[in-house]
Amino acid sequence: LGALEFSLLYDQENSSLHCTLIKAKGLKPMDSNGLADPYVKLHLLPGASKSNKLRTKTLRNTRNPVWNETLVYHGITDEDMQRKTLRQGEGLGISVCDEDKFGHNEFIGETRVSLKKLKANQKKNFNICLERVIPVAPSLSSAAHSRVPISGRFLLQVDRGGDVEERGKILVSLMYSTQQGGLIVGIVRCVHLAAMDANGYSDPFVKLWLKPDMGKKAKHKTQIKKKTLNPEFNEEFFYDIKHSDLAKKSLDISVWDYDIGKSNDYIGGCQLGITAKGERLKHWYECLKNKDKKIERWHTLQNE
Repeated sequence: LGALEFSLLYDQENSSLHCTLIKAKGLKPMDSNGLADPYVKLHLLPGASKSNKLRTKTLRNTRNPVWNETLVYHGITDEDMQRKTLRQGEGLGISVCDEDKFGHNEFIGETRVSLKKLKANQKKNFNICLERVIPVAPSLSSAAHSRVPISGRFLLQVDRGGDVEERGKILVSLMYSTQQGGLIVGIVRCVHLAAMDANGYSDPFVKLWLKPDMGKKAKHKTQIKKKTLNPEFNEEFFYDIKHSDLAKKSLDISVWDYDIGKSNDYIGGCQLGITAKGERLKHWYECLKNKDKKIERWHTLQNE
């Protein structure tokens, strides 16, 4: 079937997993001209959502493609790396497919790597023979038995433990500015949002509410990003508030799917503040403690 050369790097500081697809050699010929039009597809499981699939560009008429292309999953934390490798039969599935203009894209072969092998911030190179099909856990069987193979499974199989993975995550920055006399909240991006629309996507935007007792000035919202489950916002909002009052406040962050002419769908949210727990409390506390320092953290969205 051929061999695939690629490298993986878990960037701990930026909570991202980088997969560089270097090249493949001796791929099985798929087209009548004895060649193939190969691409590589990755899939982050659980969930068949479009948010966790990535693919390279297609190279035409070759059995020895050289991609040199890096695909990045954002919002991957230490906890994910641990949790996604604790169970048996897991790891990373990467598939090579042949693009077919007329019919279904055809599956060439796939491989799987356990993420246990990855040390943080150390690039690891792989050169692996592709296999035909690696048996898939039953929870994925519906996707696996559909006529088009799920190409490129990044098989990080996590059982669906409650809501944790399903709503998505949000990257938020907090900074108390002494110069401006207020709190600056940055909404950077979201990853792996739940799909709310029939097309398998959402049209997400984020609402902020600093409460209690802030009146009309308490609420802000970002722009709407169309048809995406991994929106980049990079927007900042300012709250005119004394540093001493911040300890009594909490910041309600919610992500919504915009729908024309009907009410918007709630995707998920999180609340930061002194009454929060874990990372949410820690983030708020660090912001209060370190004036004029921008502190960024990923938060898991919950269906609250």
